[in-house]
Amino acid sequence: MTRYILAAIAGIWMADGLALLIAPLLVMRRLQDSLTENPQMIRWEAIGIVLGLMLLIWSAPLPYQPLWWLTGSAMVIKGGFLTWGPAVWRTPVLSWCFAREAVDYRFVGLWLCMLAVLLLHALGLLHG
Repeated sequence: MTRYILAAIAGIWMADGLALLIAPLLVMRRLQDSLTENPQMIRWEAIGIVLGLMLLIWSAPLPYQPLWWLTGSAMVIKGGFLTWGPAVWRTPVLSWCFAREAVDYRFVGLWLCMLAVLLLHALGLLHG
């Protein structure tokens, strides 16, 4: 069961990464519009906390374990900040993130795709 959940995390990273590679400005504009219409949607970041904790706990026997520890910790910190952080801190950070150039989003997309491939490889789902 844990392998499937970790593979699902990799799938989420891959989907997000490919979206940012293909249409970064469209994706970010839609995300910004969604947050403007429904600011409470940011509370869904709590799911990132749970997934980050799962990655921290269940990745111990996997190759590249320091990478999963660092990534899981970053997921928990980011999710906690976006979920419970004060709006006076969160709003400028989100504004800065939404003001990036398309190439910046593409680098994030490449990073997410790389994490997805490495996690799938660590799970033994990619052979090569």
